[in-house]
This record gives sequence, C-alpha cells and structure tokens, in this order.
Amino acid sequence: MILKDLFGGVFQNKKIFVTGHTGFQGSWLTLWLKSLGAKVTGYSLLPPTKPSLFEILQLKQDINHIVGDVRDHSFLQKCLIKHKPDIVFHLAAQPLVRLSYEKPVDTFHTNIMGTVNLLEAIRNTQSVKAGIIITSDKCYENKEWGFAYRENDPLGGFDPYSASKGATEIVTSSYSRSFFHSNNKKRKIGIATVRAGNVIGGGDWAQDRIVPDCIRSIYSGKQILIRNPKSIRPWQHVLEPISGMLLLASKLWDNPHSYNESWNFGPNLSTNVTVKELVIQIIKELKQKPNWKDVSKNTKSAVHEANFLRLDSTKANNLLGWRQTYDNKETISETTSWYQNYIKKTEMKKFTLLQIKKYVEKAKHMNAAWAVNK
Repeated sequence: MILKDLFGGVFQNKKIFVTGHTGFQGSWLTLWLKSLGAKVTGYSLLPPTKPSLFEILQLKQDINHIVGDVRDHSFLQKCLIKHKPDIVFHLAAQPLVRLSYEKPVDTFHTNIMGTVNLLEAIRNTQSVKAGIIITSDKCYENKEWGFAYRENDPLGGFDPYSASKGATEIVTSSYSRSFFHSNNKKRKIGIATVRAGNVIGGGDWAQDRIVPDCIRSIYSGKQILIRNPKSIRPWQHVLEPISGMLLLASKLWDNPHSYNESWNFGPNLSTNVTVKELVIQIIKELKQKPNWKDVSKNTKSAVHEANFLRLDSTKANNLLGWRQTYDNKETISETTSWYQNYIKKTEMKKFTLLQIKKYVEKAKHMNAAWAVNK
C-alpha cells in the first residue's frame, strides 16, 4: 500500500471531489487518492468505454459514486454542498480531438460551460480550499514550431477540442482573478490549471487513441492503422501528470494564493517520439510481428490534427520540484505490461496499485520532492 505521508500527508482523511472519475485518468487518480487515505466523492457520467478502467478496478465500492453531468449546474452545486469537499479535481470533459469534429456543440458545452458550472459551484461551497482544473497541452496556439510551449505562450486551438481547452484556461483565469484572488479576505482558495502531454498507460480503451487502438488490433489479429505516423507528441505515463496534480494540490492547500496559475506537466524531449516510433516500440514490447499500415493519405478520415507539439515544464521543475520519473522505455513497458496482465486475467486492482507503488519507489530513488519523506 502506498504510504499516506506522500505529498506531505496532505490527502490523508481529506474530502476530495473528482469530476470525470469514471474516465481513464480519473480512475487512476481516484485509486491513488484512496491509497493516500483520502475520502473520495466522484461525479461523472457512466464509464465512457466497454471495458472501462473504473469497472475493472471496482472503484464504485470504494467511493461516493455519483452519476451526474457537469452541464447540470444545479445538481453539481447540490453535490458539492452536500459532500463538503476540501479539494476538487476537475477532469470531466469530452477528451477526443476527432470526436470534437463530429460533436462540436457537445464539446464546447461540456468543456467550457462544464468548467464554468464547476467553478461557480466551488465559489458557492465554503469548504473548498483548493481546485485543480485539467485542460490539455493542446490549449496552446500551435504554430508547429520546434520550440516547447511555456505557460505564458498564446492560447488557441484549431479543432473544437483544442479551442475548448484554450477557452477553459481563460475562463478559469477569469474566475481566479475575479473571485479567488489574494485580496479576497473572506475566502482563502487556490485554483490552478494543469496542462499535461499525451497521456498513455494501462486501462485506456478510448477510440481513436493510438495505444488502445494498437492493443485492440494486436489482440484481435488485425492490422494497426496509423493516421499520422510522422506526428510528434509529448508522450508520458498517466502517473506523471497525476503526480503533478497531487503535488500542485498539496501546494495550494498550504499556500492557496502562491500557486494559483497554469502549470505544464510534460515529458522530457527524449520521450517526444513520432507516432510510428511509438507503435513500433509497443509491437516490440509485446513481442509481436510488425503489422501496421500508414493510412495518412486516406482522405475520407482526414481532419486536421497537430503534427508537432512539445511542452516546457521548466516552471514546474523549478517552482514545484516536479520531475518526470519514467523514461520512454519504462513508459511503454509499464503500459503494455498492464494490458498483458489484463489479458491474462490478473487481479487488476492489486496489479494497478503495484504499478503506482513501483512508480513511487522510482520517484523516491530519484529524490522527487513529493516522494521523499522529510
């Protein structure tokens, strides 16, 4: 079991409210929070995929599980007031670029107004002292240049998903400066946004994401179809940004107005490989014969997706003491190992907790600020 004094012991016995807890990242976050001794309330739509990590880990029995839509402000507000959380993590979103082309209105409504509804609910819930709003590396105006994006670079977004995340950043900044600023003597609350890279790891079953697409194709004996083989992404294991979220929340808890900004939690440049290179590494790790096809010229499915994207995490490195823990090989190995064990019908809650513990031990070995007991 994970030691409860990680992150300065901030989460032990704290009431935590997580939106989007039935999703891929939300499930990993919820499991880690429970191992830290937190009392978790989750608010989300039903699990978005079949199978789903939330159901595989049987998390429903460990938390206050609420089926709700962030677009329903009244119900969301009632839930926050009822459960009186200390800290809020907002992950609920329409998370897919390609789906945003098919459902732009739903994407904007969920990602922008869903965040407005949550921030308004936080404003009216006196128990909340810290809030983390998860956006995306795609919130930046992507100029396809060779530089890594920093927190003060312009926001933008070509596709509806990316645009919605840029808008979410602006909305959160507005609420922070209007209602949660340091001059507000009535309320000490810190709100920050997190911009992570392309997150991979065990338990992701979403459509049109390269890792689950690879896993489905390999285990069903089908050819892997690669839409953008030359595109470069900031790949990182799911536990990397989650460790950043938890570290940032612990800082906000201790100093609400010192960290209420935007933060990048991205990988080192060494893990910024092409989609094709990632697929080849997955195939090699699973000891499979190469069986993939470049379908980038298939105009029927062609929509604009970024070709080149990197994040600069210098700010988090210097001011939070956060560092990437896994290199590219470890990231791929841990991801494929999870799926291999799932196929073998391993007890997956226990195995997933062991993966968290392994990550923590590596972070301790690297003297990560959040993992070293002081």
